[in-house]
Amino acid sequence: MVAELVDPNVIAHDATTRSVDEIARYLQETLGQQIVAYVCGLKDPKMVGQWARGKVEPRPPADLRLRQAYEAVRLVAAAYGPGTAKAWLFGSNTRLDDEAPAYLLRYAKTFDAMRLIVPTARAFVGGGF
Repeated sequence: MVAELVDPNVIAHDATTRSVDEIARYLQETLGQQIVAYVCGLKDPKMVGQWARGKVEPRPPADLRLRQAYEAVRLVAAAYGPGTAKAWLFGSNTRLDDEAPAYLLRYAKTFDAMRLIVPTARAFVGGGF
């Protein structure tokens, strides 16, 4: 079932231009604070709430993780809904050497280490757009 159809180019643009608090708020509402904290490599999930309220800005590489997670989750959630987006994040993925996207995002130190997350989400969505 298709939740909404959104142009992947619009999602990519939003991931780049939206403020951190908007992105954190979307992810917090879609995935929950604990999951966002995990994906961003945080020990304290309350930090996600501070980002969402605009009180604190994430430091690198958490800011990169947040934007990559936003783009990937929004792609999958737009095509299949938030439940599928959560399942996709934590599922083993053959395009990522059988690692889960959430795991790769959490432990990525550079953009290069997470660069395949969004293309993998696009491939998963496939004909959904």
